[in-house]
Amino acid sequence: MKVICTERSQILATRLAKGLKAEIVDVKFSRFPDGEHFLETGKLDDETIIVGSVVDSDSLVQLVLLVDACESSNNHLVLPYMAYARQDKKFKEGEPVSARAVARVLSGGVTDIITVNIHDETILRHFSVPARNISIARDLGSWIQNLELTNPLILAPDDGAMAFAEDVASSGGWECDHLEKTRLSGETVTIAPKKVCVTDRPVVIVDDIISTGGTITTATRMLYQQGATDIFAACVHGVLTGGAYVRLLSGGIRDVACTDTIERGCSKISAANEIARSLRNP
Repeated sequence: MKVICTERSQILATRLAKGLKAEIVDVKFSRFPDGEHFLETGKLDDETIIVGSVVDSDSLVQLVLLVDACESSNNHLVLPYMAYARQDKKFKEGEPVSARAVARVLSGGVTDIITVNIHDETILRHFSVPARNISIARDLGSWIQNLELTNPLILAPDDGAMAFAEDVASSGGWECDHLEKTRLSGETVTIAPKKVCVTDRPVVIVDDIISTGGTITTATRMLYQQGATDIFAACVHGVLTGGAYVRLLSGGIRDVACTDTIERGCSKISAANEIARSLRNP
């Protein structure tokens, strides 16, 4: 068994190879003068773990090419982050179901697929090969434990993220709640935990994805007004678009942590251990 990866998943793939005690294959990436992608792999094995986060259209094309280049092997695809997954239904006639389209493309040339905290597990049915989703909630919990906070409150940004927040909280036996918006007037909205008071305690806001960081930044200001001592943010997929990282820190977040499903400077948590565990115990 060998591990191979696209350009956008080099760190995670290297960590995964180390965890599996497997060799990682070198790949030469280049472009033709017209901008088209080209790649060339090193020597493959009869079984290959292909690791590739789809973070944009270029990384999708590169992953498709890499799978095709590994056609002589029995391939297992690890898809740490899947762009286009949030368009998982038609909102009006004439729109594509982007998640379905990408899933269909990535099903070719592989035996099975592992995703990591995919936006919605119903997307898995669009793959034409066996696909399973794993959660790295407990790895976020380990990062929170290392902060050595006293009586932290784990907060989901909304009710939809509550199940994930509960999984994170359970790893440390912490209280958990979700934020709720309350409209006080036509122009005034307050954001606060639905049930639990934040006065004189640290807060960790957790979610599967942090994109613009706008909701968390707004909530942070209000949580400090409600008496929170320190506020941290952690997520699986740090999309962090449009200056989100700076927005979060300038808005009062003490620290931001994401995982290496999307490789960032703030990727302080690795998905490699859970992925390795899933590969060893399919």
